Amino acid sequence: MTAAPILETTDLRKYFPITKGLAFSRVRGWIKAVDGVNFDISPGETFSLVGESGCGKTTTARIILRLEPPTSGAVRFRGQDIYALSGEELKAYRSSVQAVFQDPWSSMNPRMRIGPMVAEPLKYSSTMSPGDMKSRVAELLEQVGLEPAQANLYPHEFSGGQRQRIAVARALALKPSLVVLDEPVSALDVSIRAQIMNLLKDLQGQYGLSYLLIAHHLATVRYMSHRIAVMYVGKIVEMAETEELFSRPVHPYTQALISAALPARPGVERAEIILRGTVPSPVDLPPGCRFHPRCPQAHVRCSQGEPELREVSPGHYVCCDHC
Repeated sequence: MTAAPILETTDLRKYFPITKGLAFSRVRGWIKAVDGVNFDISPGETFSLVGESGCGKTTTARIILRLEPPTSGAVRFRGQDIYALSGEELKAYRSSVQAVFQDPWSSMNPRMRIGPMVAEPLKYSSTMSPGDMKSRVAELLEQVGLEPAQANLYPHEFSGGQRQRIAVARALALKPSLVVLDEPVSALDVSIRAQIMNLLKDLQGQYGLSYLLIAHHLATVRYMSHRIAVMYVGKIVEMAETEELFSRPVHPYTQALISAALPARPGVERAEIILRGTVPSPVDLPPGCRFHPRCPQAHVRCSQGEPELREVSPGHYVCCDHC
């Protein structure tokens, strides 16, 4: 029996208004950052959103973290609409869903020692005594590969990789069920990336964590993910299990992304697919399929109707009428 999703989105949309004027501004148009996104995440699963900058993946993550309200649609966590929560239910949601961002330095107070920084979530969401908090911080630092004695140091005394470990420790402080990973290794040296990815996978196995991974680096996504959704200008164009997506990409955009990435093994040769044109503006989307002006397989009717995400094989979904 398949476990119920821990999180699911339904027809999620986020439109930002374009206004003109100051005192009496009026809306001139809309930036369709997220435009009808549907996916779910199972307990213990890493689900990834991948795509070029501006495709809407980070906006989707911000909606899930309640940092940005949706224009329409719903996000449900364990069956509850997260934007209908309040009081203790909202507090419980914020404890259960944590985040690790690309640049840990920007979220750290340079004048605060690491110990109090990692303990900060515990102060607002638990009734631990100071002694228990100190023990919990020491436990968290050990779990991410740091020494408890390092709790007395300041952020500038750590390397970039160590600061990301601290960010992971702080995210785990409240024992969450879901962690949003927004480009967690893209700012790190290549030699450090594998260490952080292995740490995240080990913690997932140990605690049964679910991850929503936001990334553009395909090697990271392939190594970390169970399932992947490819986004293009606010929409999911293909979604499948990781190896299925990499071995049998169906959508022309996914095929082009994978062809441009480094091969998984040395010596593997493949022809790179060069797409014509540029990514359209989310303010002025082309009619019909929004990828058709760049698609090497486009037909005349691709400009006449917008395709829906449909299942082409078990668990493999594609947003293309000709795939």
